[in-house]
Amino acid sequence: MDKLHQGSCLCGGVRFTTTAQPRGVVYCHCRQCRKQAGHFYAATNVADDQLELHGSENITWYAASDFARRGFCSRCGSLLFWKAHGQPDISVMAGLFDDPSDLAGACHIFVGQKGAYYEIDDGLPQFERSSPDIAVAQD
Repeated sequence: MDKLHQGSCLCGGVRFTTTAQPRGVVYCHCRQCRKQAGHFYAATNVADDQLELHGSENITWYAASDFARRGFCSRCGSLLFWKAHGQPDISVMAGLFDDPSDLAGACHIFVGQKGAYYEIDDGLPQFERSSPDIAVAQD
């Protein structure tokens, strides 16, 4: 049997479950992610059809670009998702998982836009924009 992964926003108004193995965590240092999160994003992703959402009425979507939208909880403000238009998967913020023990860092993207107040020294691959297999917004 596949392992059940579940999580929620801070207030529990949005919950999700999936039996899919989430992708490795991608750390995004782009200006948009830093402005929304106050630091960099840490997100995994799963296929849309493998993510079961509860409380979707509490999700507000913000069209941050022509390429993608960002979802957050309208009750507590938790950052939830990043969704590229027309793509079959959705990025899920890694910190939402109730048990993140199966998650592991994969890489850093948009490192050229990272904040000057921190260093990236974890040994993971770093990309100026993105790796070839990760859909990202057009800057």
